Amino acid sequence: MDRLYENFNKLLKATSTDFIRYKYAEINWGSHMLGLVGPRGVGKTTMFLQHIKQNMNPKDTLYVSADNMYFADNSLIDLTDKFSKQGGKHLFIDEIHKYPNWSRELKQIFDSYPDMQVLFTGSSILDIYKGTADLSRRAPIYEMQGLSFREYLSMFHQIHVPAYSLEEILEHKVEIPGIAHPLPLFAEYIRHGYYPFSKDTTFEIELNQVINQTMENDIPQYANMNVSTGRKLKQLLMIIAKSVPFKPVMQKLADIIGVSRNYLSDYLLYIEKAGMIAQVRDDTGGIRGLGKVEKIYLDNTNLIYALGRENSNTGNIRETFFYNQMRVKQDIISSKISDFQIGKRTFEIGGKNKGQQQIAKAQEGYIVKDDIETGYGNIIPLWNFGMNY
Repeated sequence: MDRLYENFNKLLKATSTDFIRYKYAEINWGSHMLGLVGPRGVGKTTMFLQHIKQNMNPKDTLYVSADNMYFADNSLIDLTDKFSKQGGKHLFIDEIHKYPNWSRELKQIFDSYPDMQVLFTGSSILDIYKGTADLSRRAPIYEMQGLSFREYLSMFHQIHVPAYSLEEILEHKVEIPGIAHPLPLFAEYIRHGYYPFSKDTTFEIELNQVINQTMENDIPQYANMNVSTGRKLKQLLMIIAKSVPFKPVMQKLADIIGVSRNYLSDYLLYIEKAGMIAQVRDDTGGIRGLGKVEKIYLDNTNLIYALGRENSNTGNIRETFFYNQMRVKQDIISSKISDFQIGKRTFEIGGKNKGQQQIAKAQEGYIVKDDIETGYGNIIPLWNFGMNY
């Protein structure tokens, strides 16, 4: 275990607490067991290390990654037992989905070591949800997504702005003190601001690695797919990337990639849960239900530039940004008359010349315009919606 402690201490010393993600304040850190899940690269490991650095005693705390070579010869149960006998109280396990039968062993740890707090992260969201069936009522699961535009300003430019509610955004209360022209910063965010590792000079390479790892390893491993089916999933992702946005015709799509239509909905759900796409549904299943899929977007705008490149469509980018940022705090569905609906409010997304025609019959309609700095009346700048979390 000495090497585990040595690696933990190195990571802890290198961890900065200058910037804390939005999700931190929403987590009940006193839970006996909890899980933090989200797509690869959104900052889950950093958040755990920040919490340890700010609040825990390193003498009774241990952070490990589930893919550490230690687990080639030792089980999680073995580690917990040794750690407990040394006075350990708080065990943080990163990338838990990489450990076989992890949920069964966590359940055993929960029941057998009542004084041990266990917190875990997982990037393979599908596998986490599958495993937490064994942990029902034992471990709350928190989901985290990438940076908002507001968080990007704080992390990359040290511009600190409070989060604004949807009501405050619609009432034109959003301000960025000291920044007269936010659009250049917004353009930066759209291209490379969603992932905390965007600071790295090798960002494009790292993002492509995230995509490949998710599509070629995480999903096929979860669904017991063969290599050829994994390739078809990636082909499906590329089709969506070049669409504007993609309105699924299931049979046609199944024919293009050469799979049965019966499997296609499952494949799309796998890709969505893995954080690569977002499916916008209608209200047929209720506001929180699983209605009919009306549109499919890539999960965030950085993925559009990584996969679509010269084929990236401006309208698709705008709608992707709006849906991505709004889904964190609101239930958002497709609108029958425009782009999106949140509660009784209707939103039409467009450029600075967008008109009012499509929301003329809306009970409460808003035009969300890109390329404008300030709004008035029912016209709201697109970038304002990046300040919601």
